[in-house]
Amino acid sequence: MTAYTGDTHPSGEAQDAADTAANGAARRDDAVRAAVEQGLVGPDTPIIGLLDITGIRSSAAALHAAFDAVVAPGTPVLHAFAVKATPLVPVLRLLREEGLGAEVASAGELALARAAGVPPSRTVLDSPAKTPAELREALALGIAVNADNPQELARIDGLVQSAATRSPIGLRVNPQVGGGSIEALSTATATSKFGVALRDEGAREWVVRAYLDRPWLTRLHAHTGSQGIPLDLAARGAAQTYELAEEINERAGRRQIDTLDIGGGLPVNYASDAQSPAYAEYARLLARTVPGLFDGRYGLVTEFGRSLLAKHGVLLARVEYAKTAGGRAIAVTHAGVQIATRTVYAPATWPLRVGAYDAKGRPKAGPEVVQDVAGPACFAGDLLAEGRALPLLGQGDYVAALDTGAYNFAHHYAYNSLLRPGIYGFGPDGAGGVRFATVRTPQTLEEIVAESGGGHAGSLSEL
Repeated sequence: MTAYTGDTHPSGEAQDAADTAANGAARRDDAVRAAVEQGLVGPDTPIIGLLDITGIRSSAAALHAAFDAVVAPGTPVLHAFAVKATPLVPVLRLLREEGLGAEVASAGELALARAAGVPPSRTVLDSPAKTPAELREALALGIAVNADNPQELARIDGLVQSAATRSPIGLRVNPQVGGGSIEALSTATATSKFGVALRDEGAREWVVRAYLDRPWLTRLHAHTGSQGIPLDLAARGAAQTYELAEEINERAGRRQIDTLDIGGGLPVNYASDAQSPAYAEYARLLARTVPGLFDGRYGLVTEFGRSLLAKHGVLLARVEYAKTAGGRAIAVTHAGVQIATRTVYAPATWPLRVGAYDAKGRPKAGPEVVQDVAGPACFAGDLLAEGRALPLLGQGDYVAALDTGAYNFAHHYAYNSLLRPGIYGFGPDGAGGVRFATVRTPQTLEEIVAESGGGHAGSLSEL
C-alpha cells in the first residue's frame, strides 16, 4: 500500500530502526496484557484505544533530529502537527511539550489546539473554506494563515486593512506535480481542490503579482499529499514551491517571502512494525533535491500528522462471539466501521494489521486459520479483516488493530449509535510494569441521547 522512493538506511540507522520496531512491539504486548489485567477492557468494556507514549515521544524526537541534521544553524523551523490526524487534547499537549506546534484546518481543531496550550505563534491555520469569523479570530490571535485561493486572499485584504495583525500570512499553491497511489489523498494533481493551481493559464503570474501588491504576504505554502505519495514526488512539490519563492523574491527585489511551509505527508508503513520511510530519509532527499531550502535563507514549517502517531496506536477489542459461515471462521468483535471507517469501506486501500491475543491478553499461539474479523455494525461489509490467517480466535479472546494511532479510533463514525471507546495512553510504571492515563473517557448512553436531540424530543410535534 505504501509507495515511497528514497535512500536506504545507513547500516547503523537500519539497526536502530529494527530495534525501534522490536521495542514498540514488546511495549504493545505488555500494554495489552496490562489493560486486560487492570480491567480497562473486558466483558463490560469490550473496546478501547491505546497510545504508546514512549513511541510518540520517540517519533517527535526523530522528526526534530532529521531536520536539525540538514538545516543551517539558526534556521527557524516549526514542526506543526496536523491536528486532523489525532484530534485529542492530551495528545496535542504531549506534542507541544515535545516541541511541536499545531496545524489546524477548522474552528474545532483550533479550539483543541488552544485547549492543549499550543501558543498562537506555533499554530498554522489551513483550510479551503475558512469563514470570515475564523479568519478574524486567527488574525486577532496572531496565528499564521495560509490563504487557499484568490477570493480568500481578497477577504483577508479587507480584514488586514480594518485591523492590524501579527499573523504571518501566506498563500497556498498547487504545484500540480501529480498524484500518488491514493487519489483521494493526492493534493497536487491537476484538478486538486487545494490552493492556486500554478500550471493553469495565467495563474503563476497572478501569484507573483499577488505578492508584489502585498508586502505583508511573507509565506508560501504547498502540500503534495499524504499516504500513497512517493517521497520523490513530495520532494518535487517542495522544489516547485522553492523555485516560485525565489522568483517572487527576485522580482520583488528583496526577501519578501521569508518562510516556506512544505506541508507533511510522510507515508506510513502499514505492513509491519518497521517505521519506514524515516524522517531522516526524507530530510536527506529534500536536502539533495532542494539544497536552497535548508541554507538558512528561509524559515521552514512542516505539517506531519499520520507519521507521528499511526504506529503508536492499538485498538483492542474483545471477541464477543466466534462462529462459522460457509466453512469460514468468523470472530465477531466490537471493532468495525465506527473506528476503522476507511478500512471497512476501502479495505484494499486501507488494510490494517490484526494481532490475536488470548483472554488474558497474551499473544495467542496455535496454528493459523483463515478467518474474518467482523465488527458490530448492522451491514455485511463491516469487516475489520477478511480472510486473514491468524491463530483461531474464540469467544473472550482479543483482537488488536495495529497502527491505528491516526485517523482511526479518534475519528468516530456514529453508525448504529455505537459508543465512542475510551482511549488511554500507556507508559512504564517504573517497576517493570505498565501504567495508564486517560486520554478520552468512554462515551455514555446519556451522551448519545443528548447529542442526538434528546433535549428536543417533542420539537417536531409542535410544528
